[in-house]
Amino acid sequence: MPAPRTRRPLSRRDFLVASAGAGAALALTVGPAAAHGDRRPFGRFGSPAARLTPRTLYVAPDGRGDFTSVQDAVTAATGSGRTLVLAPGVYRETVQVTSHRTEMTWIGASENPRDVVVVYDNAAGTPKPDGSGTYGTTGSATTTVKADGFTARWITFANDWLRADHPGVSGTQAVAIKVQGDRGAFTHCRFLGHQDTLYADSMSLASFARQYYAHCYVEGDVDFVFGRATAVYEHCHFRTLDRSDLAGAPYGFVFAPSTAGANPYGYLVTRSRISSRAPGGYYKLARPWVPSSDRTARPMLTVRDSWLGPGIDATTPYANMSDSFPWQEQRFAEYRNTGPGAEISVPENRPLLTRAEARSHTPAAYLGDWRP
Repeated sequence: MPAPRTRRPLSRRDFLVASAGAGAALALTVGPAAAHGDRRPFGRFGSPAARLTPRTLYVAPDGRGDFTSVQDAVTAATGSGRTLVLAPGVYRETVQVTSHRTEMTWIGASENPRDVVVVYDNAAGTPKPDGSGTYGTTGSATTTVKADGFTARWITFANDWLRADHPGVSGTQAVAIKVQGDRGAFTHCRFLGHQDTLYADSMSLASFARQYYAHCYVEGDVDFVFGRATAVYEHCHFRTLDRSDLAGAPYGFVFAPSTAGANPYGYLVTRSRISSRAPGGYYKLARPWVPSSDRTARPMLTVRDSWLGPGIDATTPYANMSDSFPWQEQRFAEYRNTGPGAEISVPENRPLLTRAEARSHTPAAYLGDWRP
């Protein structure tokens, strides 16, 4: 493990004053002196050494923090309740947050997710450097989070692998982030990729990992929000990409849940919107994923109180991933959606909740005793 770098004074623009205890809410504070032209690195809080706690590590690509690499900071952050503050920059690396690094928080220092980007370009079909095969879908992830209680704010998670640059590669899944821990919360984050962008999953079939995404932006083309987690997406924006390499519809699918049959809750999308860069009707809203590792899965998706743009095929918004597991036999439902992609022209293709049924499809119901 690389030794921590010697700390040098940092600008307020790079690192906001951050303090958080294990499991506590993060408080970001800038001293009032800033309004009067005080340019000291930490305003009224004095020297960095006077404020720094061992639970906070600073990451900056230009060397002005404790580490230049996110993974090096994660490796150094042993135990529970650690906070990483990431200065603006592009962090081209893969990152693994192992299961014992619980209650970890990542903060983008500028409070703008466009400024802090964690990105790499592995795909499922990318050969491993040691010659042991290809990465596979899970191994393609730029960031993997296995720990419980992970929180991220104002960060972009991306995978910039492109099909056009690798015409000979058949495994085109390229995951930006795979989240498997329970109580994972992402606020004001962006998730960028093409196929399989956001992998909201769990550690095993028996573990029902709960995740919460609020005010987030997700873009992709094929199954770009997928997995078996119990996940709530609130006030999120999903954006489907154009696929000029394809001759016709469908270009892809927004959601591909693989909810375990024993799990009463899968994906809930509420007060969100779906827009598209593709022609109208070229995308399906969802298709069920019943993986070979769990043929008892019963994928679940509820989309409610959301705006569905013209990119969604309103006539047939759902499709099968396998004819052996038709979408009509899965747990797909909608409630009070608006927009051209939500128009009901073929009622049997739009499974709707009643008002009474909708009462059990809320963030509180899905997340249980956890309030992110």
